[in-house]
Amino acid sequence: MVFVLVALVVLALLASVHRYVWRRFVGDTTAPGSTLRKVGTVAAFVLPLLSLGAMTSGRIGAPFWLQQVLAWPGFLWLACLLYLTLALLVGEVVRPLLGRVLARRDAAATARTEAGTGTSVPAAEGAVATTASGTRPRTEELVPAGPPLPATPADRTPATAPPAETEAEPEAVRDAEAAAQAETEAKAAAAAPGIAYPSRRLFVSRVVGGAAAAAGLATVGYGTHNVLSGPSVKRVTVPLAKLPRAAHGFRIAVVSDIHIGPILGRAHTRRIVDTINSTSPDLVAVVGDLVDGSVADLGSAAEPLAGLRSRHGSFFVTGNHEYFSGAEQWVNHVRELGLIPLENARVELGGFDLAGVNDIAGETEGQGPDFGRALGDRDRSRAAVLLAHQPVVIHDAVEHGVDLQLSGHTHGGQLWPGNYLAELANPTVAGLERYGDTQLFVSRGAGAWGPPVRVGAPADITVVQLASRQA
Repeated sequence: MVFVLVALVVLALLASVHRYVWRRFVGDTTAPGSTLRKVGTVAAFVLPLLSLGAMTSGRIGAPFWLQQVLAWPGFLWLACLLYLTLALLVGEVVRPLLGRVLARRDAAATARTEAGTGTSVPAAEGAVATTASGTRPRTEELVPAGPPLPATPADRTPATAPPAETEAEPEAVRDAEAAAQAETEAKAAAAAPGIAYPSRRLFVSRVVGGAAAAAGLATVGYGTHNVLSGPSVKRVTVPLAKLPRAAHGFRIAVVSDIHIGPILGRAHTRRIVDTINSTSPDLVAVVGDLVDGSVADLGSAAEPLAGLRSRHGSFFVTGNHEYFSGAEQWVNHVRELGLIPLENARVELGGFDLAGVNDIAGETEGQGPDFGRALGDRDRSRAAVLLAHQPVVIHDAVEHGVDLQLSGHTHGGQLWPGNYLAELANPTVAGLERYGDTQLFVSRGAGAWGPPVRVGAPADITVVQLASRQA
């Protein structure tokens, strides 16, 4: 019942957001019945359906080719929806300000026009007059010309006398009146029948909508490039009190949330493997959410993992997405690729113990984390490093005397401002923090879930270098 209510609330929210986006981008900027409005309205229905299909096709067992067809447009639209909406909300602040600026400009232009009309050529001489209502100016009717009348004595003036109008009208005045008349005629032409000019409200809507579209789509493009270009390498040094001098400088390449799936495939895996190998690590730790799909669909996309190289091997623990994709089959497959699964287990290395626990999502299958099995009987005088997908198990790690926990899961928020939501559900969203005598490092991950977009949370592979305080 609770799930149904949450689903209804989410659907209602999405419907409201799509309605708002349609109104601002389509309803406020296009004419009723126009082709653009029809196209925009169709898109407002089709795009959310594609997103719904992208999110559910894998869960309902749709053919993998269909998942791939739906994934790109469906997931990308979710990212576009987020940033277009945020840009429009900023535009709501700009909209009234721009409207006031244009209103003042138009008022000033009208005042100048009316002032210029009042001092231009008199209407009796056929000058163009502009009315305050903005209607097309009317020219006075002129009497048809007949034969010239004979000149009277009063009309005869000496040939040397200059015309009176020229004496009283300096050149600067004539130029000013000509400019005013030209502006008046331009205003009149703008009001001519048959020529369509957008209203101030329509103009503001188009300017704000265009700017919001440019900002939102540019943000998504930037975030997509961040994912498709592959993760960068970060380095962090973590001092451990119990680490012997012989293990000082031990380097662990931590990679999480690769998310091989309908969008990120074999080429994505190859980029990650090449990046890890370029760091020449002593050990590779894959801390969950390797895949989004079954071994049958994605097994070949994961095969480049067999090329991982390190002195002490590559280790793997499950994440919550493995339990959506067939965890047992994936554990067996990564073992075939040369990785060592740590299913609530521990190995002793030269300078410390390396332990791993299953993800919390495994509890639904009776395969959840078992800290007693992984850490219960160990020698606590030795340093312990724990691989656990979700940061929320840090309190169990503290209780069992773990020195360093390596996790992922959060993606660093992936899509700003998602980091603020991630903070509500996780003790640490990204980076290194201390909890009692235990340190927790959380990777932002090397891939992306859903939209192949990262904004404010770049993908990374982190080389954690252990430091001995005895060195």
